[in-house]
Amino acid sequence: MTRSLLPSALCLLSACALAGGEIIDRIAITVGNEVITESQIIEELRVTAFLNHDKLDLSLEARRLAAARLIEQALVRREMELSRYPAPSANDAEVSLKSVQAMYPSEQQYQKQLDDYGITEDALKRRLLWQLTLLRFVDFRFRPGIQIADSDVQAYYQQQRSEWQKKGVKPIPSLEETRAQIEEILTQNAIDQALDRWITDQQTQMTIRYLDKSLRGEALP
Repeated sequence: MTRSLLPSALCLLSACALAGGEIIDRIAITVGNEVITESQIIEELRVTAFLNHDKLDLSLEARRLAAARLIEQALVRREMELSRYPAPSANDAEVSLKSVQAMYPSEQQYQKQLDDYGITEDALKRRLLWQLTLLRFVDFRFRPGIQIADSDVQAYYQQQRSEWQKKGVKPIPSLEETRAQIEEILTQNAIDQALDRWITDQQTQMTIRYLDKSLRGEALP
């Protein structure tokens, strides 16, 4: 990022848009040179609730979880910039957007749901594009280093076979019939674990400052 950190005396006013002298946003967290604002945290909660069809929760605990997700996103964006990973175009998210719209019987009900959660279609598009970008980047970054041992495939198959037997599944697929699917499941699990380890490592290396200390559970001074 090309932004520079602002002096601490200006932290509560930095990254704020002013209209008639009123502060309408403020920095909540800095991750290196990237900022996370209060409005980004709220938008994260609103869009997530919309996509999951959950009740909107703006509690402190929910905001802490959203802040943690945005910190992880900031770390991934930094890695993408360093590796010069080509991000998808906005058009790539159109298929995902149409899938979301198809869940509603009419355009009116879709728009009403957006309004009920307090989000715009542009905010939804940004999230869908980010999800697509993240999935592609994580696969690009971690899949090449994953190797699945045949013993792990067999162990997974035996566990699955036992579950099929308990459920009375007939005929039970053979190992060879399910090998490709099992290998992909184990690969995805390994990718998730590699990503978690990488994020933990990056968090120890990056300077993360909570200007809103309540977001990391600390009492406000």
